[in-house]
Formats: sequence, structure tokens, C-alpha cells
Amino acid sequence: MSLLFWGTATAAPPEDAAAIVKRAIDYWRDVSSYSVIDMTIHRPDWERTMTIRIWTRGQKESLVRVVAPPKDAGNATLLLDNDMWSFTPKINRVIKIPSSMMNQSWMGSDFSNNDLAKADDLIEQYTHKLLRTGTHDGRKVYVIDSTPKETAPVVWGHEVIAIRDDWLILEHAFYDQQNVLVKKLVTSDIRPMGGKLVAARERMQKLDKPGEWTEVVTREVRFNIPIAAGTFTLSNLRNPRE
Repeated sequence: MSLLFWGTATAAPPEDAAAIVKRAIDYWRDVSSYSVIDMTIHRPDWERTMTIRIWTRGQKESLVRVVAPPKDAGNATLLLDNDMWSFTPKINRVIKIPSSMMNQSWMGSDFSNNDLAKADDLIEQYTHKLLRTGTHDGRKVYVIDSTPKETAPVVWGHEVIAIRDDWLILEHAFYDQQNVLVKKLVTSDIRPMGGKLVAARERMQKLDKPGEWTEVVTREVRFNIPIAAGTFTLSNLRNPRE
């Protein structure tokens, strides 16, 4: 059964729910991080897997670079403050992603450009309310409803997030303006990596396309590490030095 239906209604001040969401994002990103993931895009008639390297520092800086297979290697995305750029080796161009394209698919997956930038959005653009609590593997789970502020540049009507009390995000559901569930990210494997527990396998799936999904498997992760100067720059986006 989905975690979103576990437990009973409970009440808590709004700032408590906001603090839980922030703790989960801080835990996920840490002061800085480096990870290697395999992202598999599955469709009824085909499937492909890409290996991706990711660097983060705080909430405002991320670099995501595809390293395999060869036909996709070099494609990269830079998140800096509230801006996003992409680099495509085939055309040798850096392109700034406009806000109108933030909800488009990233690399043909079920993740959007905006999903890559979700940390800032959830903290700065949403208000949070604790709906209920449940349990998972003997730990408490907080189910939180996150609603965009009136001026927030987002398309979702609201989002529901299940966060375990060790700050792991177990589920993240996205609802449209009519309160219809559109897609859901579910964690299916938790294991120790980089000195703490991490969500090692996650699947994003749209509800109207049950035969399509994108799965992310974390192969390696390190936290609170020094990041080379110039990592989060347009120059490094185009001409990697790492």
C-alpha cells in the first residue's frame, strides 16, 4: 500500500512541516556531494540506460553530466542560483533554459527540467502542512502536503511528500490544478552509501502511462567533499575539467 494512505490524521504547526521538508533536502544534498547514477528510461517498445555524474554544493549549485553511452556522453545541465543551462555536444552550444521549458522532459526521461531544481522550489516557493504520520521499517513517516505560493512559477496544484524520520524521501507525488495525481516518485531501495543511508533506487512514473517509467539507481555517492573551483560555471559546462 502507498505510504500516502498510511497512518491517521494529525495536527502540527505549518513551520514544523516546513522544517521537515528542509531537513530532508539538506540531508539529500548535504553541504556538497558527488554521485554516480544509472538512469534507465523504459518504454513499452524500447529501453535505454545512461550513466550520469552529479556534483552539488548547497541549494543553489548543481552540475549534471552524462558520461555513457557514447551517443549521449557530454550532455550536461548546470543549475546556478535560479537559472538553468544545458550543453549539447552535437551542436556545441550552451543554451539557457527559459522558464517556459522547465516542465519539459529532461533527456527524454519522466523527470522534468524542474525536477532537477526541486530543492529550491520546495523550500522557497511552497507552504507545507503535515497531513498525517505512518511507519516504514519501524520508523516514523511524515506525510506532508506542499502547496505552491500564489506567486510561485510552478505548474502543480500541490505535491504530497512522505519523509521518514531519518530524512529520507520515500514518496513524492505531483498533483495538477484539478487535484488529479499526475506522477509519483517512489523509493524502492535504501542502503548505506557515503557514510549514511540513501535512497539507492527511485522510480518516477506517470499515472496515465503505466507502461512507461524512469528509474534511477545510485552507484556511488560522497558527501561534504571539497568541490574544485570553477565546477559550477558555464565554461566547465562546455569544457569539463573534472
